[in-house]
This record gives sequence, C-alpha cells and structure tokens, in this order.
Amino acid sequence: MKRSDCWLPSMPARSRSRNPQGRRLRGLAVLVAGLLLAVTACSNSSGKVADTSGTKVPGGAQGTTSGPGVTDSEIRFAMLGTKSNNPLGTCILDCFASGVNAYFAYRNSEGGVHGRKLVISETVDDQLGKNQQEALKIISANETFGTFSAPLLATGFGAFAEAGVPLYALPANASDMVGKDSAFSSTGSFCIECTQTYWSYIANLAGATRIAALGIGVAAPSKNCANGVVRSIETFGGKFGQKVVYMNDSLAYGLPNGAGPEVTAMKNAGVQLVIGCIDLNSMKTFSQEMERQGVGDVPMVHQNTYDQKFVAAGGDLFEGDYVLPRFRPFEADAGSSGLKTFRTWMEKSKTELTEYAMLGWIDADLAYQGIKAAGPSFTRASVIAATNKMTNYSADGLIDPIDWSRQHEPPTEADPVTHGYKQECITLVKVHNGRFEPVGDPKKPFICWPVTKERTWSEPTFINFT
Repeated sequence: MKRSDCWLPSMPARSRSRNPQGRRLRGLAVLVAGLLLAVTACSNSSGKVADTSGTKVPGGAQGTTSGPGVTDSEIRFAMLGTKSNNPLGTCILDCFASGVNAYFAYRNSEGGVHGRKLVISETVDDQLGKNQQEALKIISANETFGTFSAPLLATGFGAFAEAGVPLYALPANASDMVGKDSAFSSTGSFCIECTQTYWSYIANLAGATRIAALGIGVAAPSKNCANGVVRSIETFGGKFGQKVVYMNDSLAYGLPNGAGPEVTAMKNAGVQLVIGCIDLNSMKTFSQEMERQGVGDVPMVHQNTYDQKFVAAGGDLFEGDYVLPRFRPFEADAGSSGLKTFRTWMEKSKTELTEYAMLGWIDADLAYQGIKAAGPSFTRASVIAATNKMTNYSADGLIDPIDWSRQHEPPTEADPVTHGYKQECITLVKVHNGRFEPVGDPKKPFICWPVTKERTWSEPTFINFT
C-alpha cells in the first residue's frame, strides 16, 4: 500500500483499416518503445515546407482559396493515428480525435473560421506499422487541408513536411518534428537528457534523498530521460542531500521477466523515490513488485500515467505517487483558462476527459488560431507561416507558452536558452484515494523556474498562464 500522507463529432468520419501484419508488427512493437513515452530526445532530423496549397486569391470577407480540402463551407482535415495493434492497449487515436472534434464543434457553434466549418472528413488507422504508407495516400489524394496525427510510429512525418501539409501531432512525436516548420504539437521541441530543476524539486517534496531512475534500453528517449534524471540530481541534489543510488536504463521493453531483481536491487540500495521514464504498464509492474517485496510505500514519479480510470482500477497501488500531466490538470481551478470550455464541450459531445483528448483539443486550437491569423484568403503555406509567428502560445492558459518562431529546434545542455522555453514549467498531481490532486496552488497550477545558461537552484514560481 502506497503512503497517502501529504496530499461532437462535427461530421461523420470515413474510416479506413487494413488487415494486421502479423510477425512484422510484433517486431515493430519493440521498436515502438521510444514513441510510447511522453518524452523525446534531441534530434537532428529536418524537413522543408513546400507550398502546395494553391494560389491565394483576394476576396471578400470569407476570402477565396484553391487550397485542397477547402470549400465554400468547410475546411477539411484528415485524422491519422494508431488504433489497432497498439501494444499498450491504451486509447490513443479515438481519444485524440474526441478532443479535436469537441473543439471543432465548439468553434463551429460560433460560425467556424472565415465563414467555414472545421471538419474531420477522413479518419485513418495506421495499424502501428503503416503510418508512412497512409500518410502518402492522404498526401496523394490531396483532399484535405491539414492532418491531425496521433501515431506510435511517426514514419510519415517527413512526407507531410515535404508536401507542406500542416501537421498537428503529439508531444511524444516531438523528436520526429524537429526542424519541420509545418509540424506542431502541444509542446515545443525539448531535450529530455538535459538538466532539469524539477527532478530535485519533486524528490524534495517526497522527502527523498535516495533516488532510482528507470529507462528502457531499446528506446533512446527513455534511456536519455533516465540519464537526464541522474544529471539533474547530480546538479541540484546536493542542496538537499539527494543522490541517485540505483539507475537502470537498460530495462527490457514490456518487462517480459517482471521486475523482481530490479526491485530487490532498489530495496537493498535503500531507494526512497522511483522516477520512471517508462510506459504506464511497466510502471504498474514495478509498483506491484514493490508491493510484493514490502516496499510499496516508496512513492514513484510517473510521466505516462495521467489516466484516472487506470489509476482508480489499481486500488491503492499508486497511492502517494506523483504524476506529470502535459498541460493544466483537469483537477486544477479552471479560472479564466480554456479548461472550462474544454470540459463543457467534452460533456456536450458525450466523451470522456482523457489526456489524449486534451492533446487533441490543444492541437485543434492551434490549427484554428493559425487559420484565423492567416486571414480569409489563407493557404497551407500562409497558415504555417502565421503559426510560426506565434511567440507566446498557451492554448488559452492550458500549456506552458510556446514560441513557435524558435522552438522547432530543441535546446541543448550547453545552450538551454536559444531554442528553449522561456521558463521551465511542469504541472504535478499526486494520487490520493485513487484520485489525482493538484500539487501546489490549484489556481496557479504551473510550477516554473527561470531558464538560464547557469545551472543554479531557485525556488519555483507558481503561475497561471491566462
């Protein structure tokens, strides 16, 4: 038992699917590990934006354009992501789509944008291993203006970038979007192996000085994340007497042999906090083994477990654990942020509040804001350009503000400023009685530190980005 002290769819979608690919997909299940995490590594991939959107023609209030997917009454988007053959068994594509559709319903109730409704006209399941193939079909058909994408394997992102198609994807795909000015998500590019202030902060909250860091060996982002935890504790932990006493960045994906030896090693090392850079099912396996070995009261830090149903189903398994959402938590005070509107339209569309739904909602808002900023006679290229001029995008207070003029490239350990966030911010919740509770000020849910080249400790500032 973990310790508990301290704390509408706007129109019918056309769905395409193919038969499973058997052995090949089982092999891909191993390779996909790096994309199963809400973490990304620094990358050197790049992309070039091409203007294939047609000629901008001056017009009236509505504007005219010959861009694909744009009619007199609609702006049509494709939806591409992973539903079948998902090795995690989690709701990704459908939940992501529910957030996009709820946002579109909200904006369409106000008249849409530039006199046109926003619609998802095609939904495609990439079946885990066919993202590039399906991306090329969408590009070749040229029937949609942009694409919302929630894949585990983002193999089609390069094709979308070369075709100049606006792409709105997941934070987990951030390394696949590096250098691609037409690709966006609810986070800018970031460096997960770089020093972060918040790891020592969370350890101090937990009263822990002896820390473990976990990563998956075949997944570079996971491995890099675990090493980033070590680097961060080495940099800031001295102030609190913290040190990493157990580090394993070579875990087998899926933990096919369980976590017995690893938990025994952590127990022998006197670990007081476990920071996981692994998927939610693997975190559950560790938590169950810790319970079995009598160290279930040691709290864990989760990066991929912001799932109320999953946590509630675990009973007291996750009691006292910390979870890092990627946005303003559902449990925070909405204030004047977009959280209230999100809740309202998710309820109207009769869909659940989920992490992926919020990520879809934020992406849909970015698409809307980009089209609106581009003006009535918009094209793909002008929408991409307008979006990349946004220097303080917070999705109406739902995320740490992004500067899209410079955050398509990740920061580095040597230079966290040039391409980094203006502030290093997290949101944090703690599990109590099977439910999430905000850590800090619910009215100011973002816990932030200044970003400087000098790695110096400072106490956080609690912020409300509205």
